[in-house]
Amino acid sequence: MNKPTGADVRFLMGNEAIGRGIIESGCTLAAAYPGTPSSEVLESLVRWKRELNHPIYLEWSINEKVAFEIAYGASLSGARSVAIMKMVGLNVASDPFLSAAYLGVRGGLVVVVADDPGPHSSQTEQDSRFFGWFAKVPVLDPGTPAEAREMVMQAFELSEKYEVPVLLRPCLRVCHARQNVAITTPRAPADVGPFKKDWTRWAAIPRFRLVLHRQLNEKLAKMREEEPAARPVLICGDSRGATAVVTSGSVSSHVRDVVTANGALAGVDVYKVDLPFPAHAEALQQIADRYDRTLVVEETYPVLELQLRDRRKVLGRLSGTVPEQGELVPELVEDIILNVVGADRPARDAPTIKARRPSLCPGCPHRPAFYAIRKVFDRAIYSGDIGCYTLGINMGAVDTCLCMGSSVGMAGGLARGGSSERDTRVVATIGDSTFYHAGVPALINAVHTRTPMVLVIMDNNITAMTGGQPTPASDQLADGSPAVPIDMERLVRGTGVESLEVVDPYDHESMRGALEKARRHSFDEAGGVSVVIARRPCVRMRNVTMPSTRFQVDENCDLCMSCIRDLECPAFRYEKAEKKIEIDADICAGCGFCVQVCPSQAIKATGA
Repeated sequence: MNKPTGADVRFLMGNEAIGRGIIESGCTLAAAYPGTPSSEVLESLVRWKRELNHPIYLEWSINEKVAFEIAYGASLSGARSVAIMKMVGLNVASDPFLSAAYLGVRGGLVVVVADDPGPHSSQTEQDSRFFGWFAKVPVLDPGTPAEAREMVMQAFELSEKYEVPVLLRPCLRVCHARQNVAITTPRAPADVGPFKKDWTRWAAIPRFRLVLHRQLNEKLAKMREEEPAARPVLICGDSRGATAVVTSGSVSSHVRDVVTANGALAGVDVYKVDLPFPAHAEALQQIADRYDRTLVVEETYPVLELQLRDRRKVLGRLSGTVPEQGELVPELVEDIILNVVGADRPARDAPTIKARRPSLCPGCPHRPAFYAIRKVFDRAIYSGDIGCYTLGINMGAVDTCLCMGSSVGMAGGLARGGSSERDTRVVATIGDSTFYHAGVPALINAVHTRTPMVLVIMDNNITAMTGGQPTPASDQLADGSPAVPIDMERLVRGTGVESLEVVDPYDHESMRGALEKARRHSFDEAGGVSVVIARRPCVRMRNVTMPSTRFQVDENCDLCMSCIRDLECPAFRYEKAEKKIEIDADICAGCGFCVQVCPSQAIKATGA
């Protein structure tokens, strides 16, 4: 890549490069909800804002739908704006996202949606290019961090040229890869002029939506024919081989590396499409017709493949040549291409790495909360949710996990799904950020319908799973400016909940007492919803100092294994040779909860 005049070069993560592209493009507003692998985009924008003293407004929104709506409102006001989320977050934002495609935009609107092929940290491995196709929104698909930065600026220009939202879809390997990236001085915030009232467009009734739909189709057709990014570009080879590979996005880097490094693939030509929807189908078809065989390598759905009208000489996911699921890692890409050309696959020594299941951190306040839940509700169904606390599975305290906020809604069905409502006792668990995100409407519904259930809100004061971003309870916005903190107790009371307890989960007796009270209210007395807020800061928060006390297991231990099996604390280990339990001082967080619950009272403090 040529270095622009007057440019600096930084070694950036893909998400940092995207953030830099946003701020260089004259963007006025960025709204996001954290989710791996997208979280660092807004975090990097905070750093760029401070470094450049830039006026861009930044916020962690309560959920992805709200983030998109805020960005869309800014676009209608004439400003360039961006909404940032991961691919399952786009599901949450889908309602306004699809409608905005019809209505169109004024200032450039870019939706950064990070995909997670694998999946490594997601419920699905859905392909946002397919979502763009479904919504009739153009999709740019970067293959490297440097391309991601450039495509941000391209996306804003495309958005304003055609007056449509544009989806930028970096995958995990672009988001978290690092590369030397040329950066330039940000342009002044863009402004296409003040909002102009026109209810036939911005508040269109169904009759006008039909017109807007036709106009959207016309925009896509023009984009398909006129935009260079919609056409496949030769990135490797001389266009005279027998085999072509058509690719897009992050996997294109693997394809190029594999073909250029392996002599057996010297005759393979590689074509890359930067705008996979709407792609120039005729140009793609010309490649498929010209070559003896065309292999389509893309993650995760057959988006390019499905835009080919004649697939008789085309290999890909639809033919079974490329697996229908899983990440396309370099070794797999190499095997697929070698198999297509009939060359031998290289022998590889698979590394022998013992897998270790994910576990709650030492000292995590969720661990004592789950422990107490199991003791009080030993025969309940545990309705779980998305976050660190999903790892309550390890403690036998999470039975279901569907999507953000689903624990509360599913509890209503679980509680009423037996032969009688009293047959099934349901305990739902949800984190504080997830509760604000999607749990509140479900709680209102549960209270309104007198659902017999206990809800434990695990309040650790941050969005811990995705790196410690603030929740609406924070008194600061993303960039440190003042915010109005939302009081969780008042919010819960406002839904109509009558039985509410707030307790420190480290205090085992108080935690058990609060759960016992909730059990009596929901299942033995009045019925309906009881809520327990288990409040304790995450041990990973910067301002949290754990006790320096250390502990050891004495001779009273009877090897009941409760500390390992029930408490599931990673600081405990069983020494087979010596037949005893030991505490690893390097792992132990010093919370001391184990002292309260050891059945044989064999754990003693040893001092600092």
